[in-house]
Amino acid sequence: MSRKPISVVKSRLHHNCSEMIQPISDTHRLNDTTWCNWAPFDQSNYKELLGAVDNAFLVAYAIGMFISGIFGERLPLRYYLTAGMLLSGLFTSLFGLGYFWNIHALWYFVLIQICNGLVQTTGWPSVVTCVGNWFGKGKRGLIMGIWNSHTSVGNILGSLIAGIWVDEQWGLSFVVPGIITAVMGLVTFFFLIEYPEDVDCSPPQHHGELEENVDNAEDPGNGPHSNRENGLESAVTLSKEPSAQPAAISFFGALWIPGVVEFSLCLLFAKLVSYTFLYWLPLYIFNVVHFTAKESGDLSTLFDVGGIAGGILAGLISDYTNGRATTCCVMLILAAPMMFLYNYVGQSGISISIVMLLTCGALVNGPYALITTAVSADLGTHKSLKGNAKALSTVTAIIDGTGSIGAALGPLLAGLISPTGWNNVFYMLITADILACLLLCRLVYKEILGWRSSLSRDRGSSVALTHAR
Repeated sequence: MSRKPISVVKSRLHHNCSEMIQPISDTHRLNDTTWCNWAPFDQSNYKELLGAVDNAFLVAYAIGMFISGIFGERLPLRYYLTAGMLLSGLFTSLFGLGYFWNIHALWYFVLIQICNGLVQTTGWPSVVTCVGNWFGKGKRGLIMGIWNSHTSVGNILGSLIAGIWVDEQWGLSFVVPGIITAVMGLVTFFFLIEYPEDVDCSPPQHHGELEENVDNAEDPGNGPHSNRENGLESAVTLSKEPSAQPAAISFFGALWIPGVVEFSLCLLFAKLVSYTFLYWLPLYIFNVVHFTAKESGDLSTLFDVGGIAGGILAGLISDYTNGRATTCCVMLILAAPMMFLYNYVGQSGISISIVMLLTCGALVNGPYALITTAVSADLGTHKSLKGNAKALSTVTAIIDGTGSIGAALGPLLAGLISPTGWNNVFYMLITADILACLLLCRLVYKEILGWRSSLSRDRGSSVALTHAR
């Protein structure tokens, strides 16, 4: 909710002033077509400047994420999250206060975005860890798919709240979400429960029989991951005292967990696509369809509505098939032609635009949601960790931090490429989508081998029962 307003306000910071009546007391020249824009975004290179503001947040977020997960494993999550949300609310509000304080210096907006990006890294590793502590592997994809809809709900709220004031006092488009974020930080402080054991509930079961089939399908004794897992076991040290807490895993120890590197690199390209839509979709609609800033922001929320359905569907399918990588790969394959079609025919009518936005949102955000939630929780409680749950936050931070590099690159590239035409932006997104799919090929192959092994064993059991009868 606090990240979305900038994408809505962009079209207000720079737009065509020729259709507006210039105030008599205005200090600009009579025929100045930029009098209504907000300096320094009133120049011809405004897209590059807006891209720099986006990138300031996203680069800081990507760098901070790798560090944040390490702190998340070692600090009480309730205090860590509360501090992060209070500071996020503060810096979001400070960005909007630039309007009321009449600030026109680019460095101010860039500095606020950098600070906001750093403090917001406290969020994702912590919340995934908390939910992972409560729910086991069995229905984790569906549960986390439903839970992860909060990101799309936040995007929708951010667009709608920002749209209320974007044409009048755009500063309130940031101040109000900032205040709400800070208030929810206080709610977190008073009500968050980190572990089931804190309220006398039983901890969840993190592993199942099907997972063993997938992990052992290539070669149970001497598979390609055996050396990695042996190295991992030496990286994860458990205290010999029964009552002692297990030691937190190191950064490089987490990288040895099978699948972490592949899913991290896949998320880099998947998040590049998702965040380019997040930051540039309202401006694309504003420029191509010529809607007002508010109407563009409202229509762009349909992409997030589709994202809710996509996240839940991806979780449900991956639970049923026990194929996280395959589910992501299939959705990424389908997303590429849908983005191509949306760019060429999506603006020919409002009905077509709505359907295409919903579909693109589901196919783009489905894999992104699955990797950042259920996949991160699966890998953070991998069987090679020997029951040590102290890796959850670090693994989540590595995966989302790598993805955030793509999130920083996407809007930056969109800002640089969009002056050459929106078609080129979509070609860039389709290329990134294909690369994300290719990075999962080894894991998809491994899951297929696991299914074949499971089917062979089931047939063998059926034959044995038949002979016994």
